[in-house]
Amino acid sequence: MNQIDLKGRVAVITGGAQGIGYASAERMLASGASVVLWDMDAARLASAVQTLSAQGAVSGEVVQLTDEVAVAAATAAAVARHGRIDILVNNAGITGGNAPTWELDPAVWRQVIAVNLVAPFLTCRAVVPQMIAQGYGRIVNIASVAGKEGNPNASHYSASKAGLIGLTKSLGKELATQGVLVNAVAPAAARTAIFDQMAPEHIAFMLGKIPMGRLVTVTEVAAMVAWLASEECSFSTGAVFDLSGGRATY
Repeated sequence: MNQIDLKGRVAVITGGAQGIGYASAERMLASGASVVLWDMDAARLASAVQTLSAQGAVSGEVVQLTDEVAVAAATAAAVARHGRIDILVNNAGITGGNAPTWELDPAVWRQVIAVNLVAPFLTCRAVVPQMIAQGYGRIVNIASVAGKEGNPNASHYSASKAGLIGLTKSLGKELATQGVLVNAVAPAAARTAIFDQMAPEHIAFMLGKIPMGRLVTVTEVAAMVAWLASEECSFSTGAVFDLSGGRATY
């Protein structure tokens, strides 16, 4: 594992109790950062904090990420405890299951957009002023290759990730001279708990689209996230970094 220097940095990771968020927390702790996990699953969050605490300074807070009041309060609590927030990883997300667009329940569509797109807007809205004030910040949004290509029977998920890519590009331009860089990663499918929300045939479709013939691992995604969260990432902003095993064509 290459050593990335995050010593003294404070990272907030949403959906950090499992999957890519948890792997990113492990990588950042190994790099010297203090980590704050925001998650809505209290039991899983407590378990993650207990396990990760052996690796470094980590804390957790149950946060409803689609609630701007809750996000603002969690941001204030993190700043009060650590004095700063240097890194924000918007990882929390849901798929909403699989169905043709015309068969999707509007309530499910709205929920996917709320969790995958509105929540990252709210966390950025809360954290960015702190980053501007300190003159430094790194924001990494976990998008998806589906946001670039559009997966059939997942139009809600694809649209939410396409929106997250758009948010990344806009915010990156807005903050380009403030010392705050905003980038996204667009992984192909990784075997995480989110697979429980997908139909087996949809998983097979995604795997069949990857020239390498395998799924990306959460540690591979975490490695890219950690570099984008570091000072070494100094001239990339508003960019989308693919982790697709050769699937992405643009």
